[in-house]
Amino acid sequence: MTASLEEFRKLDIRVGRITRAASFPEARKPAIRLWVAFGGDLGEKQSSAQITRHYAPEDLVGRQVLAVVNFAPRQIGPMMSEVLVLGVPDAEGEVVLVAPDLDVPEGGRLY
Repeated sequence: MTASLEEFRKLDIRVGRITRAASFPEARKPAIRLWVAFGGDLGEKQSSAQITRHYAPEDLVGRQVLAVVNFAPRQIGPMMSEVLVLGVPDAEGEVVLVAPDLDVPEGGRLY
């Protein structure tokens, strides 16, 4: 299956900075609850990420990540996940976060 450029443009993928992170024991699978600041009108959004293999909450604050910001919110345990933080699998299938190489302004859109 191929996607058109117009289909790709429907996804709003932005860079944000993790402002807070906490263990999320209420999730079905081990996860970390994230608060990500996107700046501008987007502000701060929450997400849950199954990233416990490579990351500890205290190591995530200040990191930049890429996230889809225009999916419908999704209930995950007691929280509403507002964005989908993006990652790719390592050799064992564990999530590695996707982020820009250099520090960039929050809210920048992927193109």
